[in-house]
Parts: sequence; C-alpha cells; structure tokens
Amino acid sequence: MIIRSAVATDVSAITAIYHHHAVHGLGTFEEAGPPEAEMAARMAAVQDKGLPYLVAEKDGTVLGFAYAGPFRARSAYRFTVEDSVYIAPDAVGQGVGRALLSAVIASCKSLGVRQIAAVIGDSGNAASIGLHRALGFTHAGAFTGVGYKHGRWVDVVFMQKALNGGDDAPPQGQGIAL
Repeated sequence: MIIRSAVATDVSAITAIYHHHAVHGLGTFEEAGPPEAEMAARMAAVQDKGLPYLVAEKDGTVLGFAYAGPFRARSAYRFTVEDSVYIAPDAVGQGVGRALLSAVIASCKSLGVRQIAAVIGDSGNAASIGLHRALGFTHAGAFTGVGYKHGRWVDVVFMQKALNGGDDAPPQGQGIAL
C-alpha cells in the first residue's frame, strides 16, 4: 500500500467511497453522495490551500482517502485544521485509516498547524474514535442528537490533537490559507 497525494484520476474512486459512507454510514451527515464534479471541487479547494488530500492505493486500487481542511473560515482559526478519513468498505480493518491519518498528521505538522480537530459522526463510531485515540487525539466533547439520519438522532464527537507545541506558545508563520 502506498500513500500519495490525490490526483484528478482518483476522483471517481473517492466519490464511490464517500457515496457509500453518505448513504450507509453515520460518519458524515450528508445523506446522498455528491456527484464527481462536486467531489473534484472539494478536493481542489483543499489542495489549493496547500493542505494534504491523500489516497491509499494498492495494486492500482484506491482503498481510502483522507484530508485536512480548514476547521472554520474565521482568521483566528488559521492554525487549526479538521481531518476527514474514509475507507472503502472492503478495505476496513487493514490499517488503511491509520496509514492515511498518520500521513495527514505528518503533513500538517510540517505546515506548522497547531491543532487538528476530528468531528466524528456518531458516538458509537468505535473505529474512528479508536483510530484517532490511537494516534494521540483526546476527547474534547460531544454534541448529542444534533443530526437525524437513518431514522435516529446522531451525536457528534469532538477530538483534537496538538501539534508543534499546541497552545503552549505563539504560532510561527502565517497559518493556513482560509
């Protein structure tokens, strides 16, 4: 398995993976997968900011994707990003998520990011919560019942990981482009 930057030819696979999670899962609160053109625009928006948008590939097949986007659009958040990780259903449990998120963390660290936020759909999402915990994220709170999907109310769990000294000192540089 290799981890690399996503390119235009990956959009179809990325769209299919995300569509599966939108339709069948609770990790995203979108209920229908967007078309490829929308997914391509989302990928470009992240990459245009110099942030990582990565895929895991094995034998020419995209197994998953992960990226870090701006946490919020206000300028004071320019040192914080939010990660997203989605794995193809047949690749779950094979270390793909760990490899992708580890690479996103390393990239964010090199960019001078100070905090990575994880906004995890469903407090019962043990796989995502466990992955983030294993990579050093700590629980930062939850909103209960803020989404309604698949006939039930769904929580959002917040986790975060400090990088580059976190909030112990003033940041270096200008932060990420918003």
